[in-house]
Amino acid sequence: MSQYKLEAGTGRHIGDRQEQQDRVALFAAPKAPGYMMAVVADGMGGRTGGALAAEQIINSAQQLFNEFSPGLETVEFLLGKIVHEAHSIIKLSGLSSEKEPHSTMVALVISPQQHAVWAHVGDSRLYFFEGPNRIHCTVDHSYVERLVSEGKLSRQEAKNHPLSNILVNALGSHKNEPYVTFGQHDKLLPGHAFLLCSDGLWHYFSELEMGAAIAMNSPRSASEMLIRKARERANGSGDNCSMAIVKLVGPAKKTSGKHPTRQFGRSGKPSGF
Repeated sequence: MSQYKLEAGTGRHIGDRQEQQDRVALFAAPKAPGYMMAVVADGMGGRTGGALAAEQIINSAQQLFNEFSPGLETVEFLLGKIVHEAHSIIKLSGLSSEKEPHSTMVALVISPQQHAVWAHVGDSRLYFFEGPNRIHCTVDHSYVERLVSEGKLSRQEAKNHPLSNILVNALGSHKNEPYVTFGQHDKLLPGHAFLLCSDGLWHYFSELEMGAAIAMNSPRSASEMLIRKARERANGSGDNCSMAIVKLVGPAKKTSGKHPTRQFGRSGKPSGF
């Protein structure tokens, strides 16, 4: 069994857009004690279409996770089912509208067996940290990422490329079924942390900045800090910004005094902020 507890929090900001089309949620599984899920969805496609598409992903995730039983299906199967059910409903909702709603998504499930599984579609990302150091980051399903993989574009050039918002994979497309990229990690330990976020957040930070902010703060304080700095760096042209942070925290150390040592507290701002 796990030798840690989970600390989790979410954050959202409308940015400089007219409507908030990102959605983020944390869930427990009623039929699978000890399992938790985090989901971030970034909707696109018109003022209400994108928001409804992202909302459908959250609804599908919650409904299917409520019925999840680890003895009957794998986490990978569950995450794939969420993607394809939400995709079908988003397509149906777009039939009567002038615009075609789309959404990206990233989801994470952590089990009591110290195991994490994640899945993503599009350019919503998952970062996996050990302390401030990045262990893994998902690879975007985007046009510029394809150019990077083909050696036609450097990583730095891709970040500010004029076509950086063009996706090659998303939920809601009437032309193509979405494909899902999965990842996993066994033997989770205290000090590990996950950040799930939309491009309205990750665009403005280095991996080290995000890792340091999360390692040095509670999920709530880290999300507030990252949103505040993203708003400053956006300089009036920021996108919707959303995130979920999940930290694995070891048991509090016992002290000889009457009052235990506080395990987490604000220890200052990370370098570069």
